[in-house]
Formats: sequence, C-alpha cells, structure tokens
Amino acid sequence: MKTKLDNFMVGTMSRKILTALTLAVLAFTTAANSQSRIPDVTHEGVEVKEVWIPLPDGIRLAASLFMPADREAAAKFPVLLEYLPYRKDEGRNKRFQLFSYFVKQGYIVVRVDIRGTGASEGKLIEYEYTDQELEDGEAVIAWLSKQAWSTGSVGMFGISWGAFNSIQMAMRNPPALKAIIAIMGTDDLFRDDVHFIDGMMHVDSYEIGQDMENILPAPPDYAVDEAYFRDRFDTEPWLLIYKRQQRDGPFWNRASLNSDYSSVRVPTFVIGGWYDGYRDSVPRMLEKLEAPVKGIMGPWGHTWPNLPYPGPGMEWRREAVRWFDYWMKDKDTGIMDEPRFAVYVREWHPPGVVDKVPGYWRWEDGWPIDRTEKRGLYALADHTLSDVRPVGDDGQIHRLRYIPTVGVEASGNVNWWGDFPWDQRGTDAYSLVYDSDPLEQDLEILGFPRAILHVSADAPLANWIVRISDIAPDGTVTQVAGAGLSGAQRRSSEEPEALVPGQVYNLEFDLHFTSWIFPKGHRIRLAVNNAIWPMIWPTPFAMTTTLRVDGANASHIVLPVVPQSDRVRPDFLPPAKDPELPGYGNLKVEDEITSGPAKTWNIERSQIDSQTRISFSSRGGQVYPWGTVKNWREIVQTAHDNDPARAGITGKTRYSMKLGSRTVTVEGDLLLTSDRENFYYTYIRRALENGNLIREKTWKETIPRDHQ
Repeated sequence: MKTKLDNFMVGTMSRKILTALTLAVLAFTTAANSQSRIPDVTHEGVEVKEVWIPLPDGIRLAASLFMPADREAAAKFPVLLEYLPYRKDEGRNKRFQLFSYFVKQGYIVVRVDIRGTGASEGKLIEYEYTDQELEDGEAVIAWLSKQAWSTGSVGMFGISWGAFNSIQMAMRNPPALKAIIAIMGTDDLFRDDVHFIDGMMHVDSYEIGQDMENILPAPPDYAVDEAYFRDRFDTEPWLLIYKRQQRDGPFWNRASLNSDYSSVRVPTFVIGGWYDGYRDSVPRMLEKLEAPVKGIMGPWGHTWPNLPYPGPGMEWRREAVRWFDYWMKDKDTGIMDEPRFAVYVREWHPPGVVDKVPGYWRWEDGWPIDRTEKRGLYALADHTLSDVRPVGDDGQIHRLRYIPTVGVEASGNVNWWGDFPWDQRGTDAYSLVYDSDPLEQDLEILGFPRAILHVSADAPLANWIVRISDIAPDGTVTQVAGAGLSGAQRRSSEEPEALVPGQVYNLEFDLHFTSWIFPKGHRIRLAVNNAIWPMIWPTPFAMTTTLRVDGANASHIVLPVVPQSDRVRPDFLPPAKDPELPGYGNLKVEDEITSGPAKTWNIERSQIDSQTRISFSSRGGQVYPWGTVKNWREIVQTAHDNDPARAGITGKTRYSMKLGSRTVTVEGDLLLTSDRENFYYTYIRRALENGNLIREKTWKETIPRDHQ
C-alpha cells in the first residue's frame, strides 16, 4: 500500500520529469524557431531577433522581431506586423530606423517575409495577394498573438504592398487583429493599381523589377541549388499572369475592398499623398467603411510621411501610436475625439518637382464634405470654358486626330497619376483645350472632379483622357487632376464592348482625387485627348475622335468647389530623427553597373519613321554585413504615330551579389510588343555564379488583346 510519502515522492518525480520534458520542448521549439541566417543584434535600446514562424503545412516564414532591449523576462507587449515580399534582411537598417519609434513606445514590431520571398521557405506565391498569402497572414497573426511576449493583440501596418495586405487582412477579420494603418494603398486592384491604370493597359519599371526581386536567392548565402530553381527561379513571371487579365472581374475582385466595404470590422486608419497613385482610396474608405475609420491626406508621393518626398513631412508615427494605443492598450488618447479627416490643402505651384508643396493642414469632419458645391464648366465652340450652361441646339463638333505618343508631359517620370507632371503645354498642343476667363477670386477644389463627355470615334477602340490644369498669367500650365476611360469600358469594366464607329456616346467618369487653390487671375483649363503615353499603352487603330461642344449636350466638367474655411488645423509634429544600424549603407564603386548617374531618363523623336523612344535606367548598390548587392535596370518604350498598333517595351534587369570570393548574378530580359490583335511576350531569366551561366529559362506567349 502506498503511503502519503510515497504519493508525494511519485508526484514530485512526475513534476520533475514533466518540468524537464517541458524545458526540453521549449529548448527544441526555441532552436527550431531561431532564424540563424542573420545574427541577432542590440542597438540604441532595440533588440532585433530573428525567428521562424511555422505554418500549418510545415513551411516556415522568416521574421525579424524588433523588441525593447531592457524588457523584463515576463513582460508582454502588443505586436505590430509588417508583412511583405520585399526582403526583410536587406531592409533591416531601414526598418530599424522606422520601427525603433514604435519599440520605444511599448510595442514589439515584426517584419515577415511572405512565403517564397526573402529568407522565407516555400514556393513563391503565384502573384500578389493570393489566398495563400492571406491565409499565411492569418496564421502569422494567430502565432504572434500566442507568444509569451505578446499581449494577444496584433496590429498591422505598411506602405504600398503592406497597406494592400493590411486592408485585405482586415477584410478577413482574424480575431487577434485589433487595428490597421494602411499608407499609400488602394481598395481597387484593377483600376487603381499599376497593372491596368484606369482599367487601361500599363507596363512600368515596378512590374519589371519586381519579377527579378521575387526570384533572388535567400540572404545571406544566396544559394542557387535545385530547391531555389524549383521554388523561385522557374516560377511563372507575374507580369505574364497580369497581362492575361485585361478586364475587371473575379481575378481582381478577390482582394479588392471595393467589392464589399462591409467586410471590414477592424478599425482602419488610411494615409495617402497627393502625388501618389493610390490616393483615391482615402475618401472612399472614409465614406464607405462601417468600421471605425480615420484618414490623412498629405503633400507626398509614394513614401513614408516622416521621410517626405516632397515636404513638408510630419511624424505620422505619433498619430499611429495614438491610434494603436487606443485600440490595443485601451488608452484614451483623444484620437477618436478629433475630426476623422486631416487634409493638406494644396496652393499653386509651378509644374515639375518642388521640394516643398505650398499649402496648409485643415481638419474636416469626414467624407464627403457637406459644404461642397458642384460647379459645372462647359466647353464652348471658341475653346473657352464657361460656368454658364449652354442651351439650344446640339452645338458643334470638335475633331481630334489620335496621336499615340502624346502624353509624355502629363505622365511625368513615374508614369502614373501621381508624382510631378511637367508643364502641360506639350501635351495640350495635341489635345482639345478649353480655357476659362481669369478668375476674379481664389477658387478651392477638394474631391473628385467629374468629366461628362459626348464623343465618337471612327474606330472600334479609343481611350479618352481628361486633364484639368491651372494656367498662370505667364502661361505656365500645372496639371491639377486627370483620369482616363476606355470607350470599351463605358458601361462595364468587366464586360467591355467595342465602339460602333461614328456613334456618339455619353461618357461620365471621375477624375482622381485632388486638392488645389486656383489663385485669382489664373485660368482653369480642360484638356481632352486620346493618349497619355507611356503611362497607357496605345490603342491600335489610327483614327479621328470627336467631342461635342456648345448646346444642351456640351461636354463639361464638374468641379468640387469648397468655400474657404477657418476650420481648426491639426497639430502634427515634424519628423523625428531615427537611429541607424551600423554595417549597412549605399555602395560607392565605379564599374560597368554602378558608374554614371543613379538614374537617367531620355526621350528621342524621329520624324523619319514617326517613332518616339523613351529610355529609363537606374543603378545602385548596397553594403551589408555579409557582402554587397548591386542592381541595374534599363527600360526602353517605343511607339509609332503612323502605326499605333506597333508599340513595345524592353526591360533589362540585373542583380549581382558579391560574397567574398563568390559572386551570384541573376538577370532578366523582357520584350513585350503588340500589333492590332495581340501582345507578344518574351522573357528570359539567367542565373550565373562567378560569371558562369548555370540556369536559363525562357517564357514566350502570344496574348490576345482584350479591348486594350
């Protein structure tokens, strides 16, 4: 018979065995989760720790934890997640700078490489924002919420891709996700993203370069073995996948918030910039989300607001901490007592790049703004723009010959509806233009101007491009707003229809979100044409289009005029100075890749064969503790005025990783051309080690034009 002492001894031994087993399991788990590719580091009070995050199918995602270095062993923190394919290890220094602010405010910040990218395991995701990516994201959020150092509350934030999938994760509403901040993202993948701008065919340097970054080997060893070839190098190029999807529908709607705004129940903070191509989502989400929502619209391009391009910048992270503290720490920071929308009101500036955008901040209660007045401006036969609606007969017809290489000035260097377009007079010379009288007083607009056009074409496909500009007394023309619509998508972007040559159509569409104060004495210009190249791939038919002016059916624009207001202005802080990690920096060397200017942009026009050629190149290099990485890219776009169907783009990209005596190089060559019926795609990838070719793969496909 067992005595109490016997029972005590057995229980004690059992507890010791259980404790030993538990410690062994914890040790094994810690070892299994240790991501030893890149050493852990502590600097300026922040510890950067590398771990693996296991997924249900056994694949592990590489993650960097940015943690308070002085934390107590039992301390728990809310967790902020950034989830990207943009290679966390090479970006460690930039994220150390960005994340340190949050760490010092009592958060753990986690940067995770998406499946098959950077240092993460598995096969490269099939394309952007797949179900696989988002299902993995849900598993990551659940894992973060259950760690010993986590309070169980997870927030998500990011810029561009990180904004996109923050919104898309909020559409899935995982239980541990308490709030998000989306910076420079969109709710409409077809019309707003870079693949089909305004629903029209577009190819740019991002699409070409992203393919190469996708298939780079994992740092720091950059191994090129059979697993690498299977999971990355040999995967189908994303550009090819996107260009097969030339109309809106399920492929794009699967991850587009505009298909169901009610799906988001997670508190959402959206931040945009007037010189960014994704700005339209800010007012739409303010208006249509049912979850708690706030928005900021500032004077920036596609960049973090604390690293402004252009200025003035602001310390958005202070507002982010107030937001996350409210939803994740249950602190009353006052952020929900403030108006929902802070907007930077733009004042006039000349065309082209400016270091600092003139203007000022203003609070608005939300969106739409109640005091907005809709003001019509009508195109008249004498090419003036009148705020008096014409009456009487059907007016007159203005004709325009389609020139496919028009639009360079309107596209700017970035080739989307953002950045800094140049003086518009070059594009306006080949457009139908209508100018108002000089303004008798300042006029502010804020919102989506709307275009109402009565048009026809003598071809089955045409695009219409509408721009609004500010004409200064000296003749300088600054673009204020613009957008385009394919005539084939006049009723639906999911079911495009050919035009009937000669038939008159009524087209109505919004221009992109804008703010501007037209000064007294300036004039407003409406410009209409059928090309904005190289932003939009040329439609394939030589043609003449018409625009109806004067009379009851005069083409016109409707401006969202906002009366001047003395509303209270936000009190934003200037950007903070951030610490940097040693061992990271820009590479300064002279060789065939990195010599010469970091960026070049040239345009050549040939009168002999009516060809226009635009070339862009960029080059650079970075130093890391494990070696150096150099990159080079060249893109050439061509189009022909006398043969609109014949257009093309070539892209050459190279990354070279030097690791001691070993050099790994990955190259990509793209050729994309068109005729009336098809696009012709050829892409070649190469992998080299110490200059020796070890792998080459070619994709070649004819893609039928689908109303593009």
